[in-house]
Amino acid sequence: MSGVYARRLSGSSSRRRRLGVLGALTAAMSAVALLTGPPAQASPPTPVTAATARTYLSSLTVQAPGSSTGYSRDLFPHWITQSGSCNTREVVLKRDGTNVVQDSSCAAVSGKWYSEYDGVTWSAASDVDIDHVVPLSEAWKSGANSWTTAKRQSFANDLTRPQLIAVTDSVNQSKGDKDPAAWMPSRTAYRCTYARMWVQVKYYYNLTVDSAEKSALQSVLNGC
Repeated sequence: MSGVYARRLSGSSSRRRRLGVLGALTAAMSAVALLTGPPAQASPPTPVTAATARTYLSSLTVQAPGSSTGYSRDLFPHWITQSGSCNTREVVLKRDGTNVVQDSSCAAVSGKWYSEYDGVTWSAASDVDIDHVVPLSEAWKSGANSWTTAKRQSFANDLTRPQLIAVTDSVNQSKGDKDPAAWMPSRTAYRCTYARMWVQVKYYYNLTVDSAEKSALQSVLNGC
C-alpha cells in the first residue's frame, strides 16, 4: 500500500469518526431539548428566590379580604403607552414571545407564545392574554382601594416587577381574580415561580394576604 493511499484511508477514517461524534452530539442535544421543553424565550423579570419569598411572606399583614365595593377596572388604567405607539400589552407580547413581528402600530402580527401556566404554545396574539399575576380586583381588596389612581396605574402596567405575563387567554379568564388558595397554574413545574412572583408583588406594594392565601403560598414555597 502506497503512503499516499494509506494517508487517504486514514483521513477518511478520521472524517467518519468526526461525523460519528457530531451525529452523537446532535442526537444528545435533541434528546435534551425534548426533556427540557420549549426553546428558551424572554419572560417576566426573574422573581426573588424561594427563601426571600418566604421571608417576604412572613412579613406581610394577614387579614380578611376587604370589600369589593367601589371596584372597577377603570380605576386601574392599564395598557398605557410605553413608547411610541407601543402600549403595555404589546411590550409584554414582544418580551414574552419568540420571533415576534410587529406592524407599524406596534401590534404583534406573528410570533410564538409559550404559556407558562398550561404549557401550550400559540401562534396568534389573539389567543394570548396578559395576566396580572396579582389581579386588579385582588389588589383592590388587599389595600389598593386606598391608593391614588396614579399608583394603581403603575401597578397595572408594572414591567419592572414580575406582575405581567403572556398566557393562554382562556386560562387567564379561568383564573379571574382568584388568589393562590383558589387557583394555581395547572403546569405544576411553574407553581414555585408563580408563588415567588405573587409574593414579591404583594410585598413591594405592601398588600395584605388572607390566612388561606398565606397557607397556600407557604405550602408551595416550602416545596421549592
